[in-house]
Amino acid sequence: MEEKKLDVKTIVGFVLISGLLMWMMYTNTPTPEELKEQEKKEQVEQKKVEETTPTTVAEVQTENDSLQAVKAQQALGSFGYSATLASAKNDFTEIKNDVLALKIANKGGYITEATVLGFEKFEKNSGELVKIINDNNANFDITLNTSDNRTLHTKDLFFEPKVSTEGENQVVTMQLKAGPNQFLEYRYVLKPGEYMLDFSIRSQGLENVVNTSKPLDLEWQLKTYRNEKSISYENRYTELVYEYEEGKDDYLNAQKELSETTAEDVTWVAFKQHHFTSILLTDTPFKTAELKSENLVANEDVDTVYTKNFTAKLPLEFKNGAVNYNMNWYYGPAKYQILDNYNRNLDEVMPLGWGIFGWINRYVFIPVFGFISGFLPYGFAIIVFTILVRLAMSPITYKSYLSQAKMKVIRPEIQEINDKYKDNAMKKQQETMKLYSKAGVNPMAGCIPALMQIPIFYALFQFFPSMFDLRQKNFLWADDLSSYDAVFQLPFKIPFYGDHVSLFPILASVAIFFYMRMTTGDQQMAQPQQEGMPDMSKIMKMMLYISPLMMLFFFNNYASGLSLYYFISNLITIGIMYVIKNHIIDNDKLHAKIQANKTKEKKESKFQKKMREMMEQAEAQQKMNKK
Repeated sequence: MEEKKLDVKTIVGFVLISGLLMWMMYTNTPTPEELKEQEKKEQVEQKKVEETTPTTVAEVQTENDSLQAVKAQQALGSFGYSATLASAKNDFTEIKNDVLALKIANKGGYITEATVLGFEKFEKNSGELVKIINDNNANFDITLNTSDNRTLHTKDLFFEPKVSTEGENQVVTMQLKAGPNQFLEYRYVLKPGEYMLDFSIRSQGLENVVNTSKPLDLEWQLKTYRNEKSISYENRYTELVYEYEEGKDDYLNAQKELSETTAEDVTWVAFKQHHFTSILLTDTPFKTAELKSENLVANEDVDTVYTKNFTAKLPLEFKNGAVNYNMNWYYGPAKYQILDNYNRNLDEVMPLGWGIFGWINRYVFIPVFGFISGFLPYGFAIIVFTILVRLAMSPITYKSYLSQAKMKVIRPEIQEINDKYKDNAMKKQQETMKLYSKAGVNPMAGCIPALMQIPIFYALFQFFPSMFDLRQKNFLWADDLSSYDAVFQLPFKIPFYGDHVSLFPILASVAIFFYMRMTTGDQQMAQPQQEGMPDMSKIMKMMLYISPLMMLFFFNNYASGLSLYYFISNLITIGIMYVIKNHIIDNDKLHAKIQANKTKEKKESKFQKKMREMMEQAEAQQKMNKK
């Protein structure tokens, strides 16, 4: 085979080709000026791309979600009409007055953000405003059963927004359209300075689009945000409250992990968050309501975002082929004066107590404290309020101590009767009752005043946690009179006590110790030891130490305003008792008066006569049994 060799012609060809390529590369290389010009053009093009393209993953996802939702809605028969509108995107309509800011979403047509202006969460000056609704913690959904056997949810569909004004009122109309004149409509009206907004749901031209033979199912759901310093305290007063059957009201147990009920003819439902609340009211009662409260605080030692999960399922009835409900939304403070002014029985949202306890709070304590706090700082208002309450109750304190003093004077004579008839309990009881009658002493007189104070005590126990005005108001070392006044943070948690030390409960416990020490001695002197009965002196001595300790543990996580009240109250009571004991009641004069009463003929009351006859009959029966 012939061997190939490089000849001259081949070599010349390679050289020419190489030279040509080098010349082309040289002539096409951009100059420095051309490079700069090219760089400027690339920057301009990049800027155009950035302006027309989402720049974050979230924006890309939002556009994708909107696109997918539009495609899904286009496949939903008549209601796919809304997908052809410009509003078929994840956009929002915002309205605001001087107390409330709302954001309403196109998708679902409901409020996705409700901010209460002027109030901060946790600690004041934090800069973070209280948001009742935010970050998808709420849902408002109506289930639509279409005539072509589809099941749709309004929360997944796009509404068309329209913003207008009616005088000073801001109006937002959200329409879910099935055609040009076929729609489901939500209408919001926000008035100046109001936490309450008008809200209506109505339909038009949907008779052939949805199944009108049964009600639409409305579901309102809210996970309540933690807005206060103490998780346990806030969670204790976060509850679902509702009104039914023309003025009756009830609530779901706030402490249970899960609480459910069904009510009839419901006119409003409130998702209460201790100091703030959201309420749905209707002029046309819901025939039934399925209500549920779920406790989300599994461990109070762990920081948490949400406290409760509330759900209300409510039916919307069709009338003449259409839905038409006039309602209201309330997003704002759980403040008695504001809620009561609406004249819709909304004051029942406040846990003021039932019966006489609620009556005392509504008609005595709230007006009196409101008047005092109108011209005094809240800490001093609590002190003045406490003084007035204790002065009003001083006659009861006087009656109680006077009864103890009388029992103390006749104690030697009671002891003589006990010794004389120690083997005859019936006779001993008869003679003791005779002594009480002759001396004009009522052994129950000391108990009755104490019982009369119980409604006051319980009413105050409900009053302070319900006082919105105390929220984030400071006094001395307490930075929030509606929460605990921690002066020292513990590096560990004490069971039933907490991980902090509150000072007002300590002061209140010390005051109640000295008060009980003052009264316990008099009670022991007044009550002689009864044979066969427990030694009351030992019991009183135990209570002297147990009661302050219980108060110390119980109130460490409670509102500092309540602990301040009990501290001042016990100090005042000690002062009143000291004055009564040393300057009002004279034991010698009291003894002389009792002795004089013994010499007087005293008419026996019907009750005393009946008791004497019963004792005599029992004694006679006892003698017969012995024979």
